[in-house]
Amino acid sequence: MLDPQLKSQINELRNTFRSGGISNPLTAIEQISYLIFMKRLDELDKQGILKAKRLSSFVYTSQFAGEIEINNKTYDKEKMRRSHRSQLIPEEMFPFVRDVVFTFIKNLDNGDGFAWSLKDASFLIPKPSMLVTAVKIIENLHITEQNDDTSGDIYEYLLGELSTAGKSWQFRTPRHIIQAMVEIINPTIHDKICDPSCGTAGFLIDSYKYIIKQNTSKDGIIKDDYGTEHYSANLLSEDDRKKLKTEALNWYDFDSTMVRIASMNWIMHGITNPNVKYTDTLWKWYDHSPEFDVILANPPFKWSIDASDIHDEFTLSTKKTELLFLELIYQKLMIWWKCGVIIPDGVLFGSSNAHRKIRELLVENTGLRAVISLPSWVFKPYAGVSTAILIFTKWDETNKVWFYDLQADWYSLDDKRNEISDNDIPDLIEKYKEIVLGKKLDQEPGKNDKWFWVKKDEIVENKYDLSISKYKKIVYESAVYQDPKVLIANIRKLENEIIQGMDELEKKI
Repeated sequence: MLDPQLKSQINELRNTFRSGGISNPLTAIEQISYLIFMKRLDELDKQGILKAKRLSSFVYTSQFAGEIEINNKTYDKEKMRRSHRSQLIPEEMFPFVRDVVFTFIKNLDNGDGFAWSLKDASFLIPKPSMLVTAVKIIENLHITEQNDDTSGDIYEYLLGELSTAGKSWQFRTPRHIIQAMVEIINPTIHDKICDPSCGTAGFLIDSYKYIIKQNTSKDGIIKDDYGTEHYSANLLSEDDRKKLKTEALNWYDFDSTMVRIASMNWIMHGITNPNVKYTDTLWKWYDHSPEFDVILANPPFKWSIDASDIHDEFTLSTKKTELLFLELIYQKLMIWWKCGVIIPDGVLFGSSNAHRKIRELLVENTGLRAVISLPSWVFKPYAGVSTAILIFTKWDETNKVWFYDLQADWYSLDDKRNEISDNDIPDLIEKYKEIVLGKKLDQEPGKNDKWFWVKKDEIVENKYDLSISKYKKIVYESAVYQDPKVLIANIRKLENEIIQGMDELEKKI
């Protein structure tokens, strides 16, 4: 979605941090976010001042008005602007940004959706030359001048650098998997949407973009010089726009680094005050009351929580987060509403009491619509764990469950994850809408189809096992072999032809 020049500049920014000694991409993106925020704060503040001068009804107080005391020294806040620090030589700018400007943004009263999350942040850029180069590249990106789509794409492209698992098995869900899940769930402007373990906020960012697109008429689509379509949401009222940016999207994470990165992701997509809460949703003080219409999530797994921190409203006797998050999602969903969640395969067939109980809860207490098996390496290069997507609603009962064996996702199933031609995702989305949403419970799959129905009774008989291998029928095709006597005759004929050819060749020598 980005033009080659922007991509080249972002790649240069990445390389600047790698060559400067910050090899962890999560740390690099966090530090880059601070520099982007410093630039953006200055530019938006000037816009606010200009608007206040032009409109008597608009009241604005500059973030750079007055003085601030830092390290027992008083500074005029105007000196925190980039116009001042850009006049300093590198050896002066580096300590000023690190010790003064960074402290200033960490102590902003009006956090603008990001500064509030900086309380425990650290400035880790190690040397003046690296800071100067990074600031220059960010200036050349002209982030504030870009439209929200392009600014968001710049940050998403930067997030593509996240190629290692983070703390507690947190890693970035592949964008194309998120987009498929959002299209299947079909969130609307009327929904209150949540991700209880947001990471970089990919599910909610794409839900936001999906709603914007669905509420844009053909006349509201604008194409840029590169042919990229941008959606104006011209069918939304001002009240709906405000609702979408302030109430509709709700997300949580217990990792402060991920909260900062997710907050900046939102800001780059045009939402200045994202509705984020820094909290552990499995913690015993988190409210389990039904609240959300749509939940989209890829919760952390292969991780356990301290038993003393687990909420009393959990009925599962387990410390496994993948199981607790499933029960939490069920509890937080409003009646009549829907969920799409990625889980490790072990949840589908695990034999512990907690595993069986959570599957029983889903089959007996929800409308379990679909189990979508993903390729085992879909999360490469993060991890090679096998996963599946569960789609369920909280308004009807389970009669049949639709299984889909997604074998190709447009990328090679190795560490390189190069684009390839094979892709089952369009078929998955089309067949889900046609068969599951169309309630064609009696339709049988064709020979080449990758889906099939399983009756609830059969699932119950198998102790609520939801693994696709349990029910997928293996079709054996009979092979027709030639008569051994015919094979021997053909071999002898071939031998004679070879001998004859060698004799003719020998005569010519």
